[in-house]
Amino acid sequence: MYTARFIDKVGSVTGGPLTAQGIQVLQVNLGYRCNMACAHCHVSASPSRSERMSREVVEAVVRVLAVNPIDTLDITGGAPEMNPHFRMLISSAKREVKRVIVRTNLSILLEKGNEDLPEFYRDHGVDLVASLPCYLEENVDAVRGIGAFGKSISALRMLNSAGFGNGSEGRSLTLVFNPRGAFLSPSQHALEADYKRALKEHYDVTFNRLFAFTNMPVGRFRDTLVRNGNLEIYQEMLASAFNPATLENIMCRSLVSVGWDGRLYDCDFNQALGLGLDCSVPQHIRNFDHAVLSRRIISVNDHCFGCTAGQGSSCAGAMALKMATC
Repeated sequence: MYTARFIDKVGSVTGGPLTAQGIQVLQVNLGYRCNMACAHCHVSASPSRSERMSREVVEAVVRVLAVNPIDTLDITGGAPEMNPHFRMLISSAKREVKRVIVRTNLSILLEKGNEDLPEFYRDHGVDLVASLPCYLEENVDAVRGIGAFGKSISALRMLNSAGFGNGSEGRSLTLVFNPRGAFLSPSQHALEADYKRALKEHYDVTFNRLFAFTNMPVGRFRDTLVRNGNLEIYQEMLASAFNPATLENIMCRSLVSVGWDGRLYDCDFNQALGLGLDCSVPQHIRNFDHAVLSRRIISVNDHCFGCTAGQGSSCAGAMALKMATC
């Protein structure tokens, strides 16, 4: 029976709790509404979800960026493009931070009213992180729905035409791989080469780099594991692959996550679970205190093994030990 506890693993390595080491990134979840309902989605986003960040909270985010030494705004969802204040946030944030990242599912670019988004991203110097779970059509459609792969290829061609992913300076396009099932990701470096070769040869699509993420036992993917009776097996696999070296640069130590309602979390996964910040620190964006939050104790649970398996998995990519295929 699965018995591992992440907090104990951390204590055996650090001699105490996991703590923040500053705040370089403010990650903002604009809501759970999405034009897709992917099988691995940790926030269980879908077209039927109504949660979205209000203009008041978006403005509070911009104020925080304006008065604190934060380098990067990382925008996610759901499909963040479906929030009506999405463009306003980007335009305002670009005046306050060095880097703005948008995490996109690609197919949203084909929705009515979004046709000009590649040019908007280009004109505002946005870095794009785009989800494409595989370079094979049947595998992507199995995870994201029939026709999803074709839409993704069309969107990638639009982005290439706007200069993203083809070597143009300042137009970064990163793709994201997720395993189809209860496996860890293969070597990020080797998989990137496979993606680049396949997408160029078959679709004349290019991109800058690939992130390989381990699926977290959270949200819709956790529900699938439970239905299939694989939750304990998967959790044990993640725990068995724990690499203490990953704790030095795990994303939560330099990031604060802002939920759609303005509540603060240590990461987007904790947000999905409702696992809030340590009770001794500010809990909402309107009470943001950079100095206090920069040295907070981080809230952890056993899903955190997903970020420390092998060579790690987080918003900055992953290379893990046990192989899966695209």
